[in-house]
Amino acid sequence: MTMLDRHLHFVAALREAGLPVSVAEDLDAVETLPVVDLLDREQLRSAMAATLVKRQHHRPAFDTVFDVFFPPVTGESVAPPSDTEVPPRDPDAADRGPLEDPVRDRLRADAFEYLLDGDDRMLDGLAREAVSAFGRVAGRASGQSSWSRLAVLQRLSPETLMAGLLDAFLAGGERGGLAERQARTVIADRIARLERRIDVDVRRRLAELSDADSVARTARRPTIDQVGFLSATRADLVALRREIQPLARRLATRLAIDQRRGSRGQLDFRRTIRASLSTGGVPVETHYRPKRPLKSDLVVLCDVSDSVSSFAQFTLLLVYALREVFTKVRAFAFVDELDEVTRFFRPGGDPVEAVARLTAEADVTWLLGRTDYGRAFELFAERYADAIGPRTSLLILGDARSNYGDVALPTLRDLAGRAKHAYWLNPERRSMWDTGDSRAGDLAEVVPMVECRNLAQLSGFVRDLTTGH
Repeated sequence: MTMLDRHLHFVAALREAGLPVSVAEDLDAVETLPVVDLLDREQLRSAMAATLVKRQHHRPAFDTVFDVFFPPVTGESVAPPSDTEVPPRDPDAADRGPLEDPVRDRLRADAFEYLLDGDDRMLDGLAREAVSAFGRVAGRASGQSSWSRLAVLQRLSPETLMAGLLDAFLAGGERGGLAERQARTVIADRIARLERRIDVDVRRRLAELSDADSVARTARRPTIDQVGFLSATRADLVALRREIQPLARRLATRLAIDQRRGSRGQLDFRRTIRASLSTGGVPVETHYRPKRPLKSDLVVLCDVSDSVSSFAQFTLLLVYALREVFTKVRAFAFVDELDEVTRFFRPGGDPVEAVARLTAEADVTWLLGRTDYGRAFELFAERYADAIGPRTSLLILGDARSNYGDVALPTLRDLAGRAKHAYWLNPERRSMWDTGDSRAGDLAEVVPMVECRNLAQLSGFVRDLTTGH
């Protein structure tokens, strides 16, 4: 494969990973190639990233794909052994304790030395040797072998070195203080760097066994704005929370620009005539009064049951970060009881803390604590019907699963009919609607339902909602 072919496949893989790479940016990346040292892998990475990556949260996906298409040159062959070349498994390995394996002992000693000193010069060699020693596993087809990061990490097990490393870091000092916390942070960072180097070497070997395109497709994780709310890991949730405020600021800025570029107000006759005096009374340039954007109210009905709690958190965070776009925002949470939670979101407060307080203090459960859309709609109509008027946008958040109970369609139809707009955001895939206890189809006939599984879909919907599209 030529360098040009590799670059084209690389850019295609980036786009497939969710990075918005334009043709102009692709050409910019190509133009950097003659001015960088192609033998310096990190210099090439930096030049590519500078031209192809727009947002910081896209960088991990870029690095993963880059490592597959531009792996480090080691000079060693990683071709898989044939059936006759696969070394037989040591029959005594199961009887020996893990610390009786001399290769494992030596590599763990090297890992301990690296984690203690942080010497990056030994990191690449340690990762390559560990993958060579522990990474080969049986392939999917008979007689084939493959490579696995999990197998390497299980045998090397760097986390189990923590106790000895803390003793070395603290040099006999007391545990539990600031020094131990700092030491744990340093060690955890070095373990993460070791794991990343192991990942790079495993991907390199897999790419040589098959092809870079397929390895990149399976190795990359979705960018943070593509991570599903309902399937997010704890680390993903932390990253998503970090993205909420910057996303809200970007959307607010974009909305302000859209409003300034919006349709013009009425003709300003006086300014137009005054300007025409400089052109002999001919109104060459017309002037208009600025159009005042008509803000509306927003009412949010949010299912906060365990099945959709993470989705509810991020939706409420983003909506309240954008509350300046609306004249008034009122929020109501429910499971099988309904409570207004607007009081938790005070101007100037911390939205993340507000969501945490909402979860702990809001009165949203009644008898069984199972989602009951019908009861929630009935209670809202009984207690807060005056919250919806002709200038109100009604937003309902939930998976439309009501545990086979009634969903009070007539009541919902009445509420939606009073509002200027009504929308329903569903965090489930559209293919899952109307399966099991889902009533998505029936509810969507009353209130338009939108799939909203990740931050990208959520931001797109909010942008459309606030611009009136």
